[in-house]
Amino acid sequence: MEDLQRVLLREYSLSISTLPDKGRCLFTGRDFSPGDIVFSQEPYVSVPNKTSVESRCDWCFTSSNVKRCSSCLVVWYCGSRCQKSDWKLHRLECQLLAHLEKNRLRSLTPSIRLLVKLYLRRKLQNEKVIPSTAMDNYNLVKDLVSHISEVEETQRLLYAQMASLVSVILQWPGLDIKEIAESFSKLACNAHTVCDSELIPLGTGLYPVISIINHSCSPNAVLVFEGRIATVRAVQHIPKGSEVLISYIETAGSTMTRQKALREQYFFPCSCTRCIKLGQPEDIEESAVLEGYRCKNHTCDGFLLRDPESKGFKCQKCGLVRDKDEILKIAGEEKAVAEQASAALASAHTKEALEMYLRIEKLQVKLCHSFSINLLRTRETLLKILMELQDWKKALEYCRLTIPVYERVYPKIHPLRGLQYYTCGKLECHKEVLTWQPKWTVPSKLIFNMTLFDPLPILMSLFAFLEMMKETFTASSMSKPR
Repeated sequence: MEDLQRVLLREYSLSISTLPDKGRCLFTGRDFSPGDIVFSQEPYVSVPNKTSVESRCDWCFTSSNVKRCSSCLVVWYCGSRCQKSDWKLHRLECQLLAHLEKNRLRSLTPSIRLLVKLYLRRKLQNEKVIPSTAMDNYNLVKDLVSHISEVEETQRLLYAQMASLVSVILQWPGLDIKEIAESFSKLACNAHTVCDSELIPLGTGLYPVISIINHSCSPNAVLVFEGRIATVRAVQHIPKGSEVLISYIETAGSTMTRQKALREQYFFPCSCTRCIKLGQPEDIEESAVLEGYRCKNHTCDGFLLRDPESKGFKCQKCGLVRDKDEILKIAGEEKAVAEQASAALASAHTKEALEMYLRIEKLQVKLCHSFSINLLRTRETLLKILMELQDWKKALEYCRLTIPVYERVYPKIHPLRGLQYYTCGKLECHKEVLTWQPKWTVPSKLIFNMTLFDPLPILMSLFAFLEMMKETFTASSMSKPR
């Protein structure tokens, strides 16, 4: 711990302190400005996601030019460089997987592989094959909380079953199934989803120092990824001596929704600046806007609360009461269509799913406030479907509809907000929707938010679109009659 403290202070101006009500916390030793890198770490262990669509390199997570390991036939690499970087660990894993029965291989999930790699890396560090450092050693993993005593019995049984498979794969004498099961609980609480610059999930990684950082629903920092490296960046000014805070969950939601998500996965209640307002007028209004119903007067933007006299829902702006039965009827119709739409999308019946989600949106526009999270998620799904169908004009319409909600629920500097601006910009640049109107709203916001990403792929993409715009404009000008 002392070695880690010295390295953090010397290289990052950070320190670890322990508080009675929060446990370990990460504090700043200097001021950080929005966009500044607070801390970076490579994973102790990581695995790519397992999909039937594409395979990914086990080291860098790319899906380009990957080839399968000819021995185990499980792991993929994009080239000799990544294979060599991973060889010390994969050499052991490869031998184990090569001798695993086919029925066992079918049960080999990324979570099980992650734990197998965890135990193999510990073994290699104990044997000095892989060097240990202050920020890269198994003791950091050992110190992570598991909350195993708070996990439900059904989940503990699942962990025990997964632990049995890990034991079968490793075939080490004296392995403790309970210890392995607890390690699965640690992963559930501490592992992070590794995403690309467009926030598409690529895999899972365990970053023990980053796991020390505590949660807030109003964070001053955000976790992003540059390849397999996890980077914590400031999203607001963090004064010297402040605690670094990130969000563990989706923050776009009511206080009750956020608290429920934290209790279910991380086993603690939040007492951040947003959550302490639970039940106060400001919080009640925000919950009603994000997750409640709209006024039946469609020109009114008021929010609704239960009316004890009528047993309906009363608009807090214009006073109109909306009938409870009417709301339940629309909600019931929406739920029925949503189940069918989800099944159609999962079965790759894209056009059929599009029609259903358009029906859902129509019902939600009648039912929900214009800033509703449910309505936002439906429009996000429609955006993805329309982009898949290459209906770029309609996709741009839906992307623009999401922007005001993103601006309400996410702070100015946030990767999700920046990414939505970027998506809107890409659609506005597309040759089929390009209008060259001065009302091009994206660039300044895009550049402002890009500081949170690895800028190279986004800049390359943006420059390509700008070049395309130039060529399209030139061609259209030359084709006009004079």
